Amino acid sequence: MQDFRNSETAMNLMRSFAGESQARNRYTFAAGVARREKLPVVEAVFQFTAGQEKEHGEIFYGYLKELNGENVFADGQYPVDISENTMDLLRAARHNEYEEHDVVYKRFGDKAAEEGFAEIGRVFHQIAEIEKIHGDRFQLFADLLERQQLFVSDVSTGWMCLNCGFVLAGIQAPVICPVCRHEQGYFIRLEMAPYLMK
Repeated sequence: MQDFRNSETAMNLMRSFAGESQARNRYTFAAGVARREKLPVVEAVFQFTAGQEKEHGEIFYGYLKELNGENVFADGQYPVDISENTMDLLRAARHNEYEEHDVVYKRFGDKAAEEGFAEIGRVFHQIAEIEKIHGDRFQLFADLLERQQLFVSDVSTGWMCLNCGFVLAGIQAPVICPVCRHEQGYFIRLEMAPYLMK
């Protein structure tokens, strides 16, 4: 087994911690753009994903406990995704999540296993799969926005107000919630609503 202190895995953990920390901030910033564009549902998606990125960062950071009190050098490249357009930010987020899934974390997981850190390798591979889910989610919302179907459906479907929980069926979310008076941006397709009993 490779000495952890001098391993590439230790550097990869720090790179991943830095990347997840930056992703969390980028998604928090993107949530602010979605809020300004009156898209609270997309804001919630960015905030939800930011919370999961924070957890990933904490997992990676926790594996560095053996190096507590030391500095770990870890170079890397990180995206700069600055836009005042929610669609641009969704597309950029999708790209970054797929890159983590397709390339980065799979490679880091393979290296950890090669260096004798099987558990860390397993976690890298598992988080890679979660990043794919993130990318798919960002893709879905970007596609709905692009097709102007975030609040309109081809067939009657259920719509839920994320503010008060009001649910109705129809081909379009109401412009204003009839219960809490919040704007259309708070509505989500019922099948995508969080914590829904299936």
